[in-house]
Amino acid sequence: MKDVQPEVRGRQLDGAEIGALAHLYRGEVYRCSVWRTRLDTTTNWAVVTLGVALSIAYAAPDASPLPLVLVGISNLFFLTLEARRYRYCDLWRRRFRSMEVNFYGPILCGSTGPDASWAKDLRDDYTRPEFGISYLHAMGRRIRRSYFWIMIIQLLAFLGKITVHPSPVGSFEQAMQRASVGVIPGEAMAFGGLIYAGILTVLALWSLLVDRRTRIEKGLSAPDAAY
Repeated sequence: MKDVQPEVRGRQLDGAEIGALAHLYRGEVYRCSVWRTRLDTTTNWAVVTLGVALSIAYAAPDASPLPLVLVGISNLFFLTLEARRYRYCDLWRRRFRSMEVNFYGPILCGSTGPDASWAKDLRDDYTRPEFGISYLHAMGRRIRRSYFWIMIIQLLAFLGKITVHPSPVGSFEQAMQRASVGVIPGEAMAFGGLIYAGILTVLALWSLLVDRRTRIEKGLSAPDAAY
């Protein structure tokens, strides 16, 4: 491999500048790793609360399915927290990915880089930082990665509770009777569950379409995201 001196906007970098950029890269990776850990924390909370709700709902034949409904509300709260954290995580990730692609990549392949303007874009991002993904888009991504499966387990558990536990139902009316909670009829509970699942599914599909369109516009063959 030939010796390559890294360039930024047509100017070769000296050793001190390369070292400073290397430390900056390490700092951005560390920031992203910290926020990535915080994403795992909220996901773990959602899984644990779902497990508790399952234990309570199936603990006795006459146990109410209400815990499986309440856990959906708590998981929506965790999802909103996680979407906010994801936006910060994505901010740090975009920065170190820019350095990987435009600085370290050309060094490894022995070229001067595809476009020296990346340094100006990175400087502007530090001067006027902006999130690279909207709040709803972040929620859609986290649903696709984690919360979709949590939602599926929750809905299947609720259906199992009103149809086969403690014994199989004999009619639709009996199932709706089991689904009722206090003064709330079973039909309202079932309709609310469909709305809940429908909104989250639409949000996940919308974010998937946006990601695919972005990849096509950038000419990427695979998603540029690890989470």
